[in-house]
Amino acid sequence: MFALFLDIVFRSLKLDKSLYIDSKNFGEASVYFAGLIMILDGVAGAVAANTIVKTSIGVSGLTAIITWFVWAIFIYVIGVKLFPDKNTKVSFKKILTGVGYAHSPGLLRFFAVTPELVIPVIFITQFWIFASLIISTKHVLNLKSNFKSFGVVFLSFLIIAFLSITFVMSRMDAIPASAIS
Repeated sequence: MFALFLDIVFRSLKLDKSLYIDSKNFGEASVYFAGLIMILDGVAGAVAANTIVKTSIGVSGLTAIITWFVWAIFIYVIGVKLFPDKNTKVSFKKILTGVGYAHSPGLLRFFAVTPELVIPVIFITQFWIFASLIISTKHVLNLKSNFKSFGVVFLSFLIIAFLSITFVMSRMDAIPASAIS
């Protein structure tokens, strides 16, 4: 079981498209493997961030799970409901699993052990995750075009970024001015 989990992680790191094509990778334990990858991704991000600012590992793990669901929901709605190809017939669970697998590069954030490495490692792994999400989206949704897969992922990213910025800005109004100085 652990060997299968490691195989999934390494194939995702290699951007192996066959990971998302082979149905055996979407069996009984797949959503648990994807969830574990997401939790470890959140913990790795917290460990990396702790070299600069103190971050709660528990909150980071919970945030990673929420992020996982949000990415999967937007990819599902945009790729399956709004702009599907003719062969796009896929369950939400399969998209959820694919999104989780695609976050395997985030596990490399455990290696950001010094403050000098944090920004480059986070920057590189974030682009790596983005590339992995494009590959995952293309093959899980059976899309014909890399461009369409990029569009689905990028549009999802823009919506998530907009909602995140809106949330942060709304919270800034809630902070009393005396607490800022």
